[in-house]
Amino acid sequence: MSLYRNTVWFLKGLQEYTKGGYEAAERGFSAADLEVSVSGRSFIVTGANSGIGKAAAYEIAKRGGTVHLLCRNKDRAEEARKEIVEQSKNENVHVHLVDMSSPRKVWEFANGFSQKHNLHALINNAGCMVNQRELTEDGLEKNFATNTLGTYILTTALIPTLKKSENPRVITVSSGGMLVQKLNVEDLQIEKGSFDGTMAYAQNKRQQVIMTEQLAAQHKEIHFSSMHPGWADTPAVQSSMPDFHAKMKNKLRTEAQGADTVVWLALSDAASRQPSGLFFQDRKAVSTHLPLAFSKSSPAEDQKLMSTLEELAVKFKC
Repeated sequence: MSLYRNTVWFLKGLQEYTKGGYEAAERGFSAADLEVSVSGRSFIVTGANSGIGKAAAYEIAKRGGTVHLLCRNKDRAEEARKEIVEQSKNENVHVHLVDMSSPRKVWEFANGFSQKHNLHALINNAGCMVNQRELTEDGLEKNFATNTLGTYILTTALIPTLKKSENPRVITVSSGGMLVQKLNVEDLQIEKGSFDGTMAYAQNKRQQVIMTEQLAAQHKEIHFSSMHPGWADTPAVQSSMPDFHAKMKNKLRTEAQGADTVVWLALSDAASRQPSGLFFQDRKAVSTHLPLAFSKSSPAEDQKLMSTLEELAVKFKC
């Protein structure tokens, strides 16, 4: 079944996830959707010092939004801020240093931010793909700590702040790679068997999609969505998947093309009219499962994921 999923996914990707796939989809976009001003509105973008996060932050700043860049590396974050300010002519771009793999640091940031700022949209973009199993100082598998638990803590900690704003949104940058994975709630941190960083990442991305669905059901006042940016030529892809990048680089999307649906979900009225909790690709809601892939988890498994995340989150709460 894994071979079937991988084969169908790759063939689907060649048609839809490439630059050509974006250009075909783009013909159906409404330019008016993003002809908006978001002056006075506040946005958090994690992993914003490069790639899709940086491209999304720039598009928001260009439209007048106040943008908070959550990054791990100070020098790269400050350089990204400088470029975004220069290109957007918007000084309301701020850097916050947060390691998303550290639950305590995420809690600390969220609590401090909520006391000083309002928030209209959270964009969970930061990602990690470590190809060898590595533990954080808290004893957590690093991919899971960053992609799943860090995203869960940041989102849930900021929900009360989001609810104070008009039309609040949470957008989580997942991946089409999650289509090859069924939720394995019994082994969330890949402790059993051999470790494959690419598959661990895809499992995390499946977890993010389920998390989005569950949070949407719990918090009706907030519009939740997850999305697949397609195969984009980003520093993360270059470093984490060098063989894939070398073979596909002429077909990969630009960072701006990868970020387009993120920006659309964060800013457009059309996106907010979509049901909450859906998974998007090129401004359209799409299925979270491949045909005949048998990748659907049960409601009990989904609930167990959320319960486990809550237990871990409380354990590290400041």
